[in-house]
Amino acid sequence: MQAFEVSAPHAFAIGDRPAPNAAPGEVIVDVAFAGICGSDMHIIHGDNAFVQFPRITGHEFAGVIRAVGDGVDPARVGERVCIDPVVNCGRCYPCRIGRPNVCSAMQVIGVHRNGGFAEQVNVPAANAHRLPDGLDLDAAALVEPYSIAANVLSRMDPRPGDRLLVIGAGVIGLTVLQMARALGLEQVIVTDILDERLATARELGASHTINGRSEDLEQAVLAATEGEGIPLIADAACVPAMLPTILRMACPAARIGLLGFSPTPSDLVQLEVIKKELTLVGSRLNNRKFPEVIEHIATGRLDPKALISHRVPLTEMPGAIDLLENHPEQARKVLVKISP
Repeated sequence: MQAFEVSAPHAFAIGDRPAPNAAPGEVIVDVAFAGICGSDMHIIHGDNAFVQFPRITGHEFAGVIRAVGDGVDPARVGERVCIDPVVNCGRCYPCRIGRPNVCSAMQVIGVHRNGGFAEQVNVPAANAHRLPDGLDLDAAALVEPYSIAANVLSRMDPRPGDRLLVIGAGVIGLTVLQMARALGLEQVIVTDILDERLATARELGASHTINGRSEDLEQAVLAATEGEGIPLIADAACVPAMLPTILRMACPAARIGLLGFSPTPSDLVQLEVIKKELTLVGSRLNNRKFPEVIEHIATGRLDPKALISHRVPLTEMPGAIDLLENHPEQARKVLVKISP
């Protein structure tokens, strides 16, 4: 089969690889579409501490079940599915308390084990979520990034009438915006330094946008909130140096969701956290959010296709990587079409 494999940092190629076999409890999926994510770029750059090379990457994908392993219902062959990449042990403390996305022995499909940039992939049957009729496979490939948004918002505990500030209007920031609107939040402010991205955010329902390069972000947020500050802040830009500004923009009792994996230390002003009794939460991957996201898409509350800017065949994936590396303002979500 044809697959995109990263053999070492900055070394990748498309070529023939052995087709996988289904172990007990697994299914083989013919991959239809897979999305290129920022974390895939980190693997290519050698910036992901969890990956072991060589690795077929790709954790955002959908397709059709071709075969099943022992213990899996044969009737699942032919099912249209999207894949939750979180594989957990079920025994450790996080798993026991219902937090499998931070399992002590977690594996991520496309990081710890081979992923979706291949014609076929083997995954645990429980991770293959059946799609309702009418939900297209290209849209289904984006369930995973929306699950990131669903997870961080659930960690932030939004209340009716809350304002939300989304920092960063890349793909994850835009999914947080769309998910927040699907959950009924009407006032969503989005900030970025690229006008093109802010225009997309307005198209997708942002009530207010701020260009942090041409405006003072902190002052603009205070002006937009009548000096009160923001009760919900989702940091999808993941710049550690911004944390002090985020804390100042938060209103008392605010909840702040952090998504970044940078090892660079952040300055945390404890006074700001304590006097406002702020809640800072980390959010990693998703905690069983696929069914919720699938329902939102199937009912029209989310529109993944609005995020897709490019569709390329697997053979053109290196060019798509170059586009994302050198001209990110020209792309939103790039989908790789792998099989008919």
